[in-house]
Amino acid sequence: QVQLVESGGGLVQAGGSLRLSCAASGSILSFNVMDWYRQAPGKQRELVGGITSGGRTNYADSVRGRFTISRDNAKNTVYFEMNSMKPGETAVYFCHLWGWGVGDYWGQGTQVTVSS
Repeated sequence: QVQLVESGGGLVQAGGSLRLSCAASGSILSFNVMDWYRQAPGKQRELVGGITSGGRTNYADSVRGRFTISRDNAKNTVYFEMNSMKPGETAVYFCHLWGWGVGDYWGQGTQVTVSS
């Protein structure tokens, strides 16, 4: 069983930056995909960005060019650098890991609030 602990959320002004971290209790090398999702009040959870074990990244169109996902295998941590943030991006951000034969794991979420 892998536990995921997110950190780095908080209050930021529009145009500002935050860096989220997702620390896993075990090695992340077993996971094929590591993603960040977000869920705003009254809305469905949406995929914002992801990175594969091979280092390939993908992003939602709305964040491409502003957000960057990365991983540090030695620290078993996935990061999400968010720049030029917008008020509409206020949400709870969740870390998600998935791997063949390993399973599917979610963090508890971290609140991000972008003020205008």
